[in-house]
Amino acid sequence: MAISQENVKLIFGLKVRQLRLEKGLSFAELSKQTGLSASYLNEIEKGKKYPKIEKINILSEALGVSFDDLVSLQLSKKLAPLGELLQSNLFKELPLELFGIEPPHLLDLLSNAPAKLGAFISTLIEISRNYGLRVESLYLNMLRSFQEMHDNYFESIEEDVEAFRNQFFKGISYPYSFQQLEEILKSEYHYQVLPKGLEYQQELKPLRSMTIPGEKPQLLMNPKLTESQKLFTMAKELGYQNLKLSPRPFTSSWISVNSFEEVLNNYKASYFACALALPEKSIVEDLRKFLSEPHFNADLLLNILETYQCTPEMLMHRMTNLLPKVFGIKELFFLRFSTSNEENFKLTKEMHLSGLHNPHGTALDQHYCRRWASIEILKELRNQEREEDDSVKCKVQRSQYVDSENEYLIISLAKPSNKNIGQNSSVSIGLLINPAMKRKVKFHNDPVIPIRIVNETCETCPLYDCQERAAPAQVYEEAQQLNAMKKAVALLTRQ
Repeated sequence: MAISQENVKLIFGLKVRQLRLEKGLSFAELSKQTGLSASYLNEIEKGKKYPKIEKINILSEALGVSFDDLVSLQLSKKLAPLGELLQSNLFKELPLELFGIEPPHLLDLLSNAPAKLGAFISTLIEISRNYGLRVESLYLNMLRSFQEMHDNYFESIEEDVEAFRNQFFKGISYPYSFQQLEEILKSEYHYQVLPKGLEYQQELKPLRSMTIPGEKPQLLMNPKLTESQKLFTMAKELGYQNLKLSPRPFTSSWISVNSFEEVLNNYKASYFACALALPEKSIVEDLRKFLSEPHFNADLLLNILETYQCTPEMLMHRMTNLLPKVFGIKELFFLRFSTSNEENFKLTKEMHLSGLHNPHGTALDQHYCRRWASIEILKELRNQEREEDDSVKCKVQRSQYVDSENEYLIISLAKPSNKNIGQNSSVSIGLLINPAMKRKVKFHNDPVIPIRIVNETCETCPLYDCQERAAPAQVYEEAQQLNAMKKAVALLTRQ
């Protein structure tokens, strides 16, 4: 595998540092022997500088190794796991700086760690290879961590949206129409918008839109989009342009993921779109009214969708921005489930604030609990489709987890998708029922809200009498058998 020049410098620095320490030399002592300044040597060890040939010759002589050994990418046995990490280009692919980590500092920490940690790193690399962990999954997990670090609220984007609104919509009341946004794309950014651009592209039928870059970018639309989907598509495209986001994906759904920066920019453009369609001041007042009702009022929530002409997912995303920031409800999660039939349900998007809440995604081939509101609403949506009803469906539930004290208030929204564009999806927000949440959500104990005992997956669930069970409790039973064996062994060894 090709290795980046940056990682070549990091490997060289690691080797110099290891050899210097093995000889018991300080920077000052090595500086005296080589004639290279201590600060320059420090930069080399940090991977920031790569010396010229004559200086490498001087270093190799002082450190007691050959020129070829010093410049080789081969590391000692102790540092070999770090070499594997670098040769996999991990530090190039992962934006460590976003999390306040400098690659040289991390390498320095790991190079001083016990040999057991090296073995642990090698094990992680081997697991990732054996289980085919995809880099795009890693990027999306990192994005979720980045969102969680900031409580999913980004003031700089909010300010950019407000400036954009003042420039183009001053004195104009919301909801904005997709035609208004389309006009800005054309006049300000010279777009050519093709409303039926994807109509005859059979391979691209599942996409909502695609952008062809250039001096005059082309936005190809799926003609089956609803008004709210068109609004989001236009607003997101404006986000890319207004925030000057590059690199970026050019399709509405991921076909390939090339870098974390691309994933992050896609998220920023989506954030811009939701914030533009649902202005902070006005949506906060609407949410405050909704949350202060003594009884859960689905009509109020559905009216918000109607007022802003937005999709259910746009509203749920905006709630994850504002509930932590404005209402102090920080322990929450967002889920999006998709299905093409009544048997298979796939978790296609998730976000957790203030810790990993139940439920959450699993890489295992297991069946998610059919009692979740997110899945129940998709089942009910099938009946609604048969009646040719395309209205948005809303469901609320209090979920109590087996063998856990955690209880969540779950609000789910779903709308039948056009059969030509993807699968049916539900979006849900779950709020941990705690004192902070109870103070703000007055309907949290509304007796009309159904309470369900739920679990993660059918395979891990001990509720044998569950009518909704979709698979045997194989994982749970195996764990019980293992525990029984451990108890038996412990009993015999105590005799």
